[in-house]
Amino acid sequence: MFILSGSPSTTFFRPRVSSSSLSSSSSSSSSSSSSSSSLSSSSRLCLVSVRSSARKSSACPCLFYSLKVSAMAELVKDTESPLSPIQNAQRRETNHSRTFLNTTTEEELLSAIRKETEAGRLPSNVASGMEELYRNYKNAILQSGNPKADEIVLSNMTAVLDRVFLDIEDPFVFSPYHKAMREPFDYYMFGQNYIRPLVDFRNSYVGNISVFKDIEEKIQQTYIAGDRVVTDPLCKPFSMGRNLICVYSKKHMNDVPELTEMKRKANTRSLKEMALLLRGGSQIVWIAPSGGRDRPDPVTGEWYPAPFDASSLDNLRRLAEHSAAPGHIYPLALLCHNIMPPPLQVEKEIGEKRMISFHGTGLSVAPEITFSDISASCQNPEEARETYTQALYKIVTEQYNVLKSAIHCKQGLKASTPNVSLSQPWN
Repeated sequence: MFILSGSPSTTFFRPRVSSSSLSSSSSSSSSSSSSSSSLSSSSRLCLVSVRSSARKSSACPCLFYSLKVSAMAELVKDTESPLSPIQNAQRRETNHSRTFLNTTTEEELLSAIRKETEAGRLPSNVASGMEELYRNYKNAILQSGNPKADEIVLSNMTAVLDRVFLDIEDPFVFSPYHKAMREPFDYYMFGQNYIRPLVDFRNSYVGNISVFKDIEEKIQQTYIAGDRVVTDPLCKPFSMGRNLICVYSKKHMNDVPELTEMKRKANTRSLKEMALLLRGGSQIVWIAPSGGRDRPDPVTGEWYPAPFDASSLDNLRRLAEHSAAPGHIYPLALLCHNIMPPPLQVEKEIGEKRMISFHGTGLSVAPEITFSDISASCQNPEEARETYTQALYKIVTEQYNVLKSAIHCKQGLKASTPNVSLSQPWN
């Protein structure tokens, strides 16, 4: 879902989405959570502030990898670097090895992984993840039938492995509010170039494009990023190209009891950063009202939107309402789990298999929903909160099911309903 916070003449937008986005536009944006990690349809809330000069954007894919628990304590830091973000980025690039950039074939690229591992400069678990990611990405691109598949794989995976190795050499630490890094290396376009060839646009759809058009030229995007997408070496490069509010996931808050208090304090700092963003207007912030990515039913194997957390949803709604800029809420659904599905169950450890496929995706948004309209007949605040949460969830689920019929059941545009009009605007 999106929460959109705008200037007096703008709207407030809040969507339900997954870790990756359907669009491949070339503007700067941010991603979460949930952006990215493996891609799955997942419940999100988005706080958006709008300016007519802002550019539209889309989310990126992120992949998880296992790290030591102690690394999680480095998710956010309050200390400021004596160097500006650009100066620090330039310093990292200057000192960076060109091991992977100097390769020209698949054999050389895989050999470089082994050589750096043998030299002790690349942890063996990260090296294994690199090889797994390379082979799964290659298989997915080959599924697309693209005549330039081999060229695309080598180019994109060379960039990915280079960025991962840079972060091993000189780990990047995310601040509570991270702004997308576009220079000296453009991490945003890096993410776009990686995900674009995985999307089957012939079997992808947008629902209610007219609602998107009302806001597409007025917003910038910021995503809520859980600790996994900003600590995993194979995920961090994709996260660096997005505007992020860095938080610790509610689902993993107590994974390591001795870190719980540190996580709460970090989340408080991030909440303050979010409030400042909304106060200024022209922002869209994506969060996960379910606390993370969607997963299939353990019995039927069917995918469905994870239930929303009413408390989290109400907190974000209040935050939006108390912002100086007016807020508007739009339910949004994104179906894309086939491209990079998450583990079947929530895992305490960061590591997970990198399953990748070439597949269609779907994105749909519904008209604005106001709390006052939904809760008008409620008898008390608790009932109002639950009623509002269920109303949003129902609309998101309705859109999700239409997208599933279009993509998984091969109904295409015929899956449209009176409430969800599908289109393929790229055709």
